[in-house]
Amino acid sequence: MSNVNWPDAIKPLLKKYNNKKHPLNYGNVYQLLVMVVLSAQDSDKHINEVAPKFFAAFPNMETLSQATPEAIQELISDVRNFGNKSKWLNALSKKVKRDKDIPLTLDALTELPGIGRKSANVIKREAGAIAEGIVVDLHVVRVAPRLGIATGADPKKIEKQMMEVLPSKQWDAGMAMSFLGREICRPIPKCELCLMNTVCAYYNGKK
Repeated sequence: MSNVNWPDAIKPLLKKYNNKKHPLNYGNVYQLLVMVVLSAQDSDKHINEVAPKFFAAFPNMETLSQATPEAIQELISDVRNFGNKSKWLNALSKKVKRDKDIPLTLDALTELPGIGRKSANVIKREAGAIAEGIVVDLHVVRVAPRLGIATGADPKKIEKQMMEVLPSKQWDAGMAMSFLGREICRPIPKCELCLMNTVCAYYNGKK
């Protein structure tokens, strides 16, 4: 489907999910950052269940920065990869120290322990910062190649391909595809219900 005009074709998807909040139930940027770190290789639903107890113990970056990795680990022991995540949160909080000093540029965020490009892009989006990249999570890795807007399974390469074909004002397409992947474009997709099926390479290749 290389003949698709993606800036036009993506508009209905962007409209459908415009300003839709990420499924993590955070209350501020501090909570968002912590929950994004915790959610890697785990489910948003599970992190939403773990978070209230965690934030009761560590309500802000300052209290977290004074905690030991062991104290952090105790509260996230059923989160996947909790050992590394407790070390990352410990190191990250000591570096940032205060909520108001949480950085919102891609470079500064990705320098923090436990935060890669995808996490940084999510944090920037939810905090209302200007996009410097496109969110490519496991849903987008499935959806983007199906649509035909990108190829392969490498998140960084998929992000680069999408950034090349979409203007920066449409870079929320990544999060929109993530929502589409959660709701419609599941591992077994509900193609008939999908608002992108007219331009979708997978759907049109199947017909």
